[in-house]
Amino acid sequence: MLHSILKLVDSVASIPAASAHCDIPCKIYDPGTAQIAALTVIRMMDLIEELGAQDSLSIQDQAQLVRLVNVKEEHGLIVKEEVRVIWGDYFKQPQFDKVPGVHDLVHKIMLQASKAKQGVNRADAVTLLELVNQFAEAFWLTKDVPTFKAVCPYPPAEVVVYPKLDPA
Repeated sequence: MLHSILKLVDSVASIPAASAHCDIPCKIYDPGTAQIAALTVIRMMDLIEELGAQDSLSIQDQAQLVRLVNVKEEHGLIVKEEVRVIWGDYFKQPQFDKVPGVHDLVHKIMLQASKAKQGVNRADAVTLLELVNQFAEAFWLTKDVPTFKAVCPYPPAEVVVYPKLDPA
């Protein structure tokens, strides 16, 4: 019913369509958000595992478990959204030519993010981060920006690909 009302209003007032990131285009893309989201999925699994090691869970512990699972799910979706936006809006033929396997890589990320969301197997989340790191390397390669790997300075202390940026 709401759809019918909006359609009627649109036919009279001609409401302009809205679009999301990045139809301007703003040219601001960075895989860092996807990497942090993947790290968050790993961290939530670590915290879930800590709760699972307890003999029994209090109501407070159970509430904490629900929050941890919700954050894990949310960040799994963030990985997918951030990668999809960069792949769909930033990558064009010159980038595809430079990184010919990116379509397959993005598909693997989508599947792996779903797998990580479906369970609490830490290895699934680590594999997700590894794939997102590969995507970050590919992204920075298209911009001729060298990368390096380092352990992130916070839990879960996993290896992350960073751009090596020249100081201004």
